[in-house]
Amino acid sequence: MAGDPLENQLDQPQVLVRRIIMVVLALLFVIGIGIFGFQVLQVSDPYIQKVLSLNGDPVRGQAIFEINCADCHGMHADGKVGPSLQHISKHRSPSGLIEQVISGQTPPMPKFQPSPQEMADLLTYLEKL
Repeated sequence: MAGDPLENQLDQPQVLVRRIIMVVLALLFVIGIGIFGFQVLQVSDPYIQKVLSLNGDPVRGQAIFEINCADCHGMHADGKVGPSLQHISKHRSPSGLIEQVISGQTPPMPKFQPSPQEMADLLTYLEKL
């Protein structure tokens, strides 16, 4: 008695492997679209757009950092309670850094809402670390 043709197809390792690969590729595609959409939403935020349109002063940014961030991240941004921020711009986009600073979504980091110019100054300082 012959089995179900669909069942016979699934018994073949090549068909199963192809289906698994297709599912994995589809998941990666959906994840990629989600990440891209999140980046677009971040950059479309008026506050972030304003910050990115300004020229920051790293000296003023360092002063802002020392007053607001150094207690947790260390005076030289090398980590203390909070993580090291050395070379942080290699790991985070400018909009990602801004979002991290203003969101307060990573406890115990408090929500911090500097003016756009202050944030541009801080961002320029962080990019130089």
